[in-house]
Amino acid sequence: MAQNRIVKHNKLDQFLTSPSNIEFPNIIFIHGQQYLLKEAQNLISSFLIGASKDQFALDTFEGGSITMGEIIEQVSTFSFFQPKKIILVKNIPLFQMKKNAKSGEILFSQSEIDHFIEFIEKGIPENHYLILTANNADKRKKVFKAIKNFALIIDCHVATGLRKADIDEQKVVFQTVARKIVSKADKILEPRAFNLLVDLTGFDLDLFARNLEKLIIYSGKNPNITITDINAVITRDKTDPIFDLTNALMEKDTKQALFYFNTLLNKGFHILQLLRAMENQIRKLLLVKCCTVELNHNQNRDVNIARMNFNAFKQTLLPQIVEYDKITKNSIKELNDCFSNQDAAKKKEQAKLLLAPNPKNAYPVFIIFQKSEKFSHNELSQALIFLSDIDYKMKSSSFDAKTALENFIINLRLRH
Repeated sequence: MAQNRIVKHNKLDQFLTSPSNIEFPNIIFIHGQQYLLKEAQNLISSFLIGASKDQFALDTFEGGSITMGEIIEQVSTFSFFQPKKIILVKNIPLFQMKKNAKSGEILFSQSEIDHFIEFIEKGIPENHYLILTANNADKRKKVFKAIKNFALIIDCHVATGLRKADIDEQKVVFQTVARKIVSKADKILEPRAFNLLVDLTGFDLDLFARNLEKLIIYSGKNPNITITDINAVITRDKTDPIFDLTNALMEKDTKQALFYFNTLLNKGFHILQLLRAMENQIRKLLLVKCCTVELNHNQNRDVNIARMNFNAFKQTLLPQIVEYDKITKNSIKELNDCFSNQDAAKKKEQAKLLLAPNPKNAYPVFIIFQKSEKFSHNELSQALIFLSDIDYKMKSSSFDAKTALENFIINLRLRH
């Protein structure tokens, strides 16, 4: 029976406790902002598992590593041990073209999508549930329309614009997240502290939540989290608004990169400042790519970093990256010995050549190595040349740098 239910993330609790939900849909599709998506995913999973708390009823798979045939088989196969069977497929690539697949990534052909539509239209077995999550959903696609007819859709999107209505919506979401986190710790986040934390974070709910957890620990027995706590614990280096722009570039997320680029310009950032940020990010990715080529050469095989988990990276690749950095340090030392009059600023720039300057904090290293897999060496080289050309034109002639950089952001996703 078609359900045609769409629930906003902030109404999900109310929906799940409503007495009218006797017939709960067998298919649940969650899409939107990552933090809210994960919250909704956990809420739905707990609701379906119910009082039995039988975690073995839930099987989780990552989109891009499972075929459509395997998904359908998993949902259709009966379990001998649990009365319920719940299949969760995270980040399912229902709306991505197969021709755009990265190395090792499994995307679906149109015939596979059509087969999936037929499958959900026929109905999945009783007490079997399929939970699908995706950051974005193309509502124009036939598959979305089919899902809409037979699934519970949980919309976790939040407006990212600068209109008053958008900003008000973002603030309400921040307040809801903050309330949930601090109430569990019996803390109070002071209003001025809340506003400062939002300002430092930008619209990044994952970062906002992590920072709140740090503040809860730091504040100790003090029931209040204050501006003093935030100034002591939260630094602006990783929460600089330019970070949103460079992160969107690394993700090849054209829409978000253009949004942050224009937002920063409207907030008074100089276009040369944004150009430098893009150059530095591309340069860093290029350094990472050179290191990856060297590591692959040493092992006589290509290491699939994109599909490697953090623990495997830390155990196998990080020690090699540290050794690679030692060679770089020796080269820098030799250079400094030849030019002993180099100033501190120059030496600071040279230190940026290190890929793992703090091996104990390995996660950022892991992330940038994974992101670099979205680019080829030639693509990054050409991007750096293109940005250098814009830099030269800005300094030597009258030039529409804004349009040029917008074209760069758009072409970065298309360039191969």
